[in-house]
Order: sequence, then C-alpha cells, then structure tokens
Amino acid sequence: MIDVADEANALTGASASTATSTPTVEAAGRAQARSAAPAPGGRRGSGASVRKRLEITIFVAPALVLFGLFVVWPIIRAVQFSFYKWKGYGPLKNFVGLDNYASVLQNDVFTGAFTHNMIIVVASIAIQLPLGLGIALLLNRKMRGQSVLRTIIFVPYVLAEVIAGVVWYQMLVADEGVMDTLLSAIGLSGPEQGFLGDPKYALWTVIAVLTWKYLGLAIILFLAGLQGVPDELYEAAQIDGASWWQIQRRITIPMLGPTLRTWAFLSMVGSLQLFDMVWILTGGGPANSTTTMATFLINEGTKRSNYGIASAASVILFVVALIMALLYQRFVMRRDNTVTVVRKKAAR
Repeated sequence: MIDVADEANALTGASASTATSTPTVEAAGRAQARSAAPAPGGRRGSGASVRKRLEITIFVAPALVLFGLFVVWPIIRAVQFSFYKWKGYGPLKNFVGLDNYASVLQNDVFTGAFTHNMIIVVASIAIQLPLGLGIALLLNRKMRGQSVLRTIIFVPYVLAEVIAGVVWYQMLVADEGVMDTLLSAIGLSGPEQGFLGDPKYALWTVIAVLTWKYLGLAIILFLAGLQGVPDELYEAAQIDGASWWQIQRRITIPMLGPTLRTWAFLSMVGSLQLFDMVWILTGGGPANSTTTMATFLINEGTKRSNYGIASAASVILFVVALIMALLYQRFVMRRDNTVTVVRKKAAR
C-alpha cells in the first residue's frame, strides 16, 4: 500500500522542482541573451585605447624628431658623402662609388687605428674590471670616511675630458712635467721625448690616463650592484663555514653578473668611439702610434679636407661598433635579455 503522506510529499516535491527549474531555465536564457548582446563598454574601451595611443605619440614625438634630426639624418648624409670625392664645399658632383671605402681599408694608418681601438677595448676591461671590483668590495665595507672616499674616486669621471686631458698633458710634458720631476727626484729618468712623445710608451700612457678617468664609473656601478645582494646569502655562507674568497666567488660575483656585463658593454662602446682624450694628449701621434678611428676621420676631414674619405671612415666605425654591440648582446647579454623578457611576460 502507498502511504498518503508519501504520495503527498512526492507530489509536493515534483511541483517544487518544477517551480524551481522554470526560473532557472528562464534565468539561463536571460543570461545567454545578455551575453549575446554587445557589451556597452566596448566603445569606451576602444576610445580609451585610442586616447592612450595618442598620449604616447604626443610624448614620444619630440624625442623621435630630435633622434631623427641629430642621429638618423647625419648617418644618412654621411653615407651619401662617402660615395663622393668632396672637399667640404660646393655641390656633390664627383661620384666615386666605393673608392673611398677601398682607400680607407687599404690605409695603413686606419688599420693601425683599428688595432689601437681593439687594444684599448681589451686593456680597459682587463685593467678596470679587477681594479674596480676590488675597490668596490673594499668600499662596500663599513669604515670611516666611506662617503668621502667614494666621492674622491668618482671625481675624475665627473671632470670634463678636456680639463682632464690638459691637466695630464701638463703633468707628462718632457723634462718639465710632474712625472719627470718625480722620477728625477728618486734618481730615475723617463723617456727623452716624454711618455707621450715616445711611440713605445704613448699608447700605454693614454690607457693609464683612461683608467684613471673612467675607473670611478666602474666602481660606482659595482657598488650599486652590491647593494642588491641580500645579506641573508652572506650570513648563510658564513654559517656554512665559507671563506671570504669563496663567498665572493660563489655569491658576490654571480650576483653582480648583470652589472658587470652592462659595464663591460659601456666600456667597449666608449673605447671604440674614443676621440677627445687622445686628441688632447697626443693628437694621434707620435708617428700615428695612438691614432684611433675617430681621430683618423677627424684628421682626414678637418686637416686634409677629404670629407668623402672621412665620411667613409665614419660609416666603417659605425658598422664596426654596431656589429660588436649586436654580437655582445647576442652572446654575452643573452641571459640578461631572456630574464627581462620572462619577467615582463610574468608581470602581464
């Protein structure tokens, strides 16, 4: 037998389920209808996107105009001049094609200048890297007069190249300079023509002056990188019984990797474009022993009025610097660039 109460409950449950399912279906239908309808905020979103792009264009346009006027346009004009035999005045008429490039590449002075640039690149990194890192590690410790020492070390980099070059030129003048005077006081003597006048010592003297001038930048960058190394790593290494050298080799130097690679890139590019300090100290002499690619093209353009050859040399210098920079970015800074891209994707 079927209980009346059970039958009533069954009927009540069926009616309740019907009643509750109907609004559910209707609600689902209304939700689908609303989702199918175009979102009213779409136009506002597109308008905001256009406005954002317009704002970016307005703020970036002045920088792009200046970049085009003072970087892109001079490069285009230099390439144009390099195909002509031109004295710096009058119209461009005497088209010579690639003859200027052939003359530059076959010029022993330019090939020597290229070699000097490469020597300066290698010497700058090989000398300034260990010196800068050692001094930075020393100044990173707590000591009296730490701020004063940092300021004194950074002062040479702040000085203008002209001022620093004139001061060092006066110090290195043969027989009358400070260097020869000090050597004579201790019973020694320098080269007869001075350190800047002897082809054997001139280039290495210039490298020594460049080290004094730009070592402060390396130290400041390395000190900034050291501030980003967590103290917990040092404490954990000390607890494990690691020596000071092991801590520097296993923790400090790897953590400073991006800073070291960035500084080396700046040093390389600056050494390739070196002009002002060499021009003031030696003018490229003696006997072209300190000529760089930049001083070569200035000599050809301003002193010999061979602006076509000077333009070709400037284009070659630009191509060499660009290729070396791209190769450095590709093989040396590849890890840093990959990490940056991954972080940007993660932030999105």
